[in-house]
Amino acid sequence: MKSARAKTPRKPIVKKGSQTNLKDPVGVYCRVRPLGFPDQECCIEVINNTTVQLHTPEGYRLNRNGDYKETQYSFKQVFGTHTTQKELFDVVANPLVDDLIHGKNGLLFTYGVTGSGKTHTMTGSPGEGGLLPRCLDMIFNSIGSFQAKRYVFKSNDRNSMDIQCEVDALLERQKREAMPNPKTPSSKRQVDPEFADMITVQEFCKAEEVDEDSVYGVFVSYIEIYNNYIYDLLEEVPFDPIKPKWNSCSTPMRNTDFVPPQSKLLREDKNHNMYVAGCTEVEVKSTEEAFEVFWRGQKKRRIANTHLNRESSRSHSVFNIKLVQAPLDADGDNVLQEKEQITISQLSLVDLAGSERTNRTRAEGNRLREAGNINQSLMTLRTCMDVLRENQMYGTNKMVPYRDSKLTHLFKNYFDGEGKVRMIVCVNPKAEDYEENLQVMRFAEVTQEVEVARPVDKAICGLTPGRRYRNQPRGPIGNEPLVTDVVLQSFPPLPSCEILDINDEQTLPRLIEALEKRHHLRQMMIDEFNKQSNAFKALLQEFDNAVLSKENHMQGKLNEKEKMISGQKLEIERLEKKNKTLEYKIEILEKTTTIYEEDKRNLQQELETQNQKLQRQFSDKRRLEARLQGMVTETTMKWEKECFLFQPDQNAPPIRLRHRRSRSAGDRWVDHKPASNMQTETVMQPHVPHAITVSVANEKALAKCEKYMLTHQELASDGEIETKLIKGDIYKTRGGGQSVQFTDIETLKQESPNGSRKRRSSTVAPAQPDGAESEWTDVETRCSVAVEMKAGSQLGPGYQHHAQPKRKKP
Repeated sequence: MKSARAKTPRKPIVKKGSQTNLKDPVGVYCRVRPLGFPDQECCIEVINNTTVQLHTPEGYRLNRNGDYKETQYSFKQVFGTHTTQKELFDVVANPLVDDLIHGKNGLLFTYGVTGSGKTHTMTGSPGEGGLLPRCLDMIFNSIGSFQAKRYVFKSNDRNSMDIQCEVDALLERQKREAMPNPKTPSSKRQVDPEFADMITVQEFCKAEEVDEDSVYGVFVSYIEIYNNYIYDLLEEVPFDPIKPKWNSCSTPMRNTDFVPPQSKLLREDKNHNMYVAGCTEVEVKSTEEAFEVFWRGQKKRRIANTHLNRESSRSHSVFNIKLVQAPLDADGDNVLQEKEQITISQLSLVDLAGSERTNRTRAEGNRLREAGNINQSLMTLRTCMDVLRENQMYGTNKMVPYRDSKLTHLFKNYFDGEGKVRMIVCVNPKAEDYEENLQVMRFAEVTQEVEVARPVDKAICGLTPGRRYRNQPRGPIGNEPLVTDVVLQSFPPLPSCEILDINDEQTLPRLIEALEKRHHLRQMMIDEFNKQSNAFKALLQEFDNAVLSKENHMQGKLNEKEKMISGQKLEIERLEKKNKTLEYKIEILEKTTTIYEEDKRNLQQELETQNQKLQRQFSDKRRLEARLQGMVTETTMKWEKECFLFQPDQNAPPIRLRHRRSRSAGDRWVDHKPASNMQTETVMQPHVPHAITVSVANEKALAKCEKYMLTHQELASDGEIETKLIKGDIYKTRGGGQSVQFTDIETLKQESPNGSRKRRSSTVAPAQPDGAESEWTDVETRCSVAVEMKAGSQLGPGYQHHAQPKRKKP
């Protein structure tokens, strides 16, 4: 992962070109390139003028087990394979140029995979100029007659413009013209035939409502971003001046044998706009001059031959058109010498390098490194769009990683509201570019959801309009007669006033008659004028009265509205106070609720602790009851036995010794006695009727019985032999066999009567009242006791089974 970059500093003031309340989405357009061969497989279909559909090619369907998926993507407008450059320009670039002339910025860039027609769309080909020459042609058609003389505007290193008077500009022109090799192109040169056909635009295009009381200057610059470094393509460095040629695809073959210039740095001006420090800006006066400058830089741009494109752009190129505008002075003769009145707008035309996969381009070495940097910068652009969309849709404030790439860092101002942003997605419909086109469509889908603040209109300088034509006697057309001429032409012509004879008595009477007619006509015109003046005065008076009446009516309405507003303000204040009171009560209730919840949690914890304590006490009580029950049973049997012994019966038959029987004697058993067991001489021996005795457990015996008993012997800690009878139930398994589940264990233990050893018992026998030891402690009685408990029982020795003790002889 990349290390975190420093966050872009927050702007302290609202910039002049931004407007926070109105936003427009980024305009994304799609242009589909024609296929190279008619029978070539196509993966993109134009549905209508706003929608395209992607088809999965046959090869991808086979690789993905026949998964066939069609996806549709919508754009602001889709241009098919038969779209001309003019149609594309009229829809996409014409509004941006119009905004440029009216003082607003714009950004237009082409995006797509390598070989999709981005450079052709931007630059064009012979006989069919692209967007760039058409933008230049529209600019100069609109401001051609209003351009300032060369060097009246002069660029500086702070991304702004200085203004010079006519004398200083003239001196600098003479100085530049005296140089042996002037850097500035001249409009008097002949157009280079290499690009003459590209800038010849048949259609005349001009912006509407151009400010005629201003003068304009056009400056162009050309840079490229190569391996995330910025280079000035107009910088004067030695290179091999081999002229480009045209290949079979009508694309200029540019030269790459030149010494690479020094990389440039990005800086921020006083208005927090990003610019390339030390970049060459050339003032141009015509479309031919501007395109000549562009062509000079185009020869230096880095291109290379890859497997997908014979002339693949290896860098992002940015052609900037900067339009400088300054108003005329009050007389309309010279430029106003105030730097604050200068308006600078910029249109950036960006030709992005194509995204590519190295396994298809077969790039290696420098080409592989270039492809990695191209893909990384485009990935940063996608990430910025994703973060911008997320911040706008979900109200988050994540940092947009503009600084991760020179490309995004240079144009961050446009996405912050410094102008319109337009993108043309160029796609090649051939099936081999399906996956790349899919990624391009997804990026375009995200970009359309990003909104950019709408730029505001420029401020008016405040001088009187029409200053340029003020000193001319006629209007701008120059052929319209004045009003006085029309009035004089309405009078009858005067007769000849020449008197040739002293006896001439006709000339003067005719002249007097003509003058009287003129006087009469003049008097009629004066009367008509007075009459119309009075009528006009009456109309003005009526209009003034109507205006006054409307003003009074509006004033009354305004007073009513003000009263209503005052009442609403009072109501708002009351509601605000009530809202604050309720918020305070809610805060108190929240605090009280928090306290109660804390008490509830504490009480619940205490309750759980008490429940656990009660459970433990209940378990201890049950164990104690079980032990006491065992002791009661043992004591009861003891006293019953003693009472029976003290009542002898002479006629009673002798009691037959009985074998110890299992509790489940009714079932059939497998009596498993290993051959290693020793025969004990205990009085009580385990005896199970209907048992199959075996020394080794076998399947045949287990299949015939329901119970199983294993006789196990081991040496106890006191040196005596301890016999354990491990019992279990036999179950049939699904596989046809048998399994044994052990249920309980009976233990038979033989102890020595020597008094030095303590009698082991699970319970302590109660002492005799007279201190004498009863028959319960004799050897035969102790040997006849067998303890039985279930395997894994937690109840201890409370559950006991006592066999019938041996009866004494009388």
